[in-house]
Amino acid sequence: MPMPYNPNFNLDAVLETLGTVNNGFTEGSPEDEALRIAAVALLYVRDIQKLEEYRDYFQRFFTHRPVVAAHVFPTRADADAWLVSGEARDGELVSIAGQGFTVIQALHELKFIRTPLPEELSR
Repeated sequence: MPMPYNPNFNLDAVLETLGTVNNGFTEGSPEDEALRIAAVALLYVRDIQKLEEYRDYFQRFFTHRPVVAAHVFPTRADADAWLVSGEARDGELVSIAGQGFTVIQALHELKFIRTPLPEELSR
């Protein structure tokens, strides 16, 4: 099945297109505001050097790859031990005793934030 959108889009071309489309709307209109927000969001992603992560997200969004936990832990104690082991990475999705969590960088340590897994939402 072909991908409907190219995740390797040319960001400058996208921004130019947004600018061209925006020229058709009155400054301050809801459409003008929405297009400016979209353009600045893309610039922000590039400026914080997260464009490749966004490209991956973009591809997953349009190809509907299944969401799968990177690691499965039977208990919170097992997950906590892994979290401090140095192996955990910011953004990883894990399952702890059947519940989803995402690893986040919080100040100087990694923490878990509750992120329901798709199978939890269908229960």
